[in-house]
Amino acid sequence: MTPMKLAGWGAYRPERVMTSDALDARFGQPSGWTEAQFGIRARHVAGAHETSSMMGAAAAQAALTRAGWDEAEFDVLIGGCGVMEQPIPSTAALVQHRLGLGRSGIMAFDVNQTCLSFLTALDIAAMGIATGRWRRALIFSSDIASAGLDPANPKTMSIFGDGAAALAVEAAAEGPAGLLSSHFVTNGADHGLAQLRAGGTRLRVEEGYDALVAGSRFEMDAFGIFKAAARCLPGVLERVLGDAGCGIDDIDTVVCHQASAPGVEHVRRLFEPRPERVIDIFAHAGNQIAASIPTVLAHGLETGRIVPGSTVLMLGTAAGISAGAMVLRV
Repeated sequence: MTPMKLAGWGAYRPERVMTSDALDARFGQPSGWTEAQFGIRARHVAGAHETSSMMGAAAAQAALTRAGWDEAEFDVLIGGCGVMEQPIPSTAALVQHRLGLGRSGIMAFDVNQTCLSFLTALDIAAMGIATGRWRRALIFSSDIASAGLDPANPKTMSIFGDGAAALAVEAAAEGPAGLLSSHFVTNGADHGLAQLRAGGTRLRVEEGYDALVAGSRFEMDAFGIFKAAARCLPGVLERVLGDAGCGIDDIDTVVCHQASAPGVEHVRRLFEPRPERVIDIFAHAGNQIAASIPTVLAHGLETGRIVPGSTVLMLGTAAGISAGAMVLRV
């Protein structure tokens, strides 16, 4: 166990809201079609001024304010975005600058495990706290899924949303609060089930404009991802609960990746006969890639679904295909 406490949290949702009715009209479908097909009622879409770093900084500032930390009273800033704002430099460096800390020297870096990037970043922060390297860490995820969607694909255009969330954590004295366990697995053989091929070194300018445009659209095999994820989750869940020394009945609240309506429902079935423990905000938020899990966490803390002393399980899946989970006592 790593003794640490959740000192503050924050979330940002873009100003523009895309409703299911608007999507119905866009795709020439009758009213109610999008919600019936994909379980989505609305999600937020970032405007031109709402960049990943702008949204990430807004969420991070909210977390700092709630924690009561002064601007530079933390040791590390970790970005856990599914997709970076730009390949170089890190989104964390851009957020650091937007926070007014661009000359502070505070260590800032990104980690990436697509939709699990926030959990991975939190795990790294916990390791830094456990070793005494850091006392306070600020972690954020910010994603603009809408930037990479195929406008002709109703499913991806409907289920993905934009947003950001952040968490401030700090070392705590020995006691009940802290990270009890974490476990991650990756099966790279399934890497082709979800991918974004442009933006790195795979596709280059000399391959032509059409190739770059095609590579900049997110590609996924929704059913293949669901099957691969469903194979991974039970083993990850068993391992993380065992390492935490608790059973499934000891979990008070479940914070899961809002991958899709069927994906959240699958997690709910894993927690029968008390599926209400699973927080479900998919219908109004959509799949926010890496920002999904911390947005649900912030929602749970803000609404009182997560209270001091409770045991929280965070879990999700990601492109890779990867699966991961953490058990926290808050």
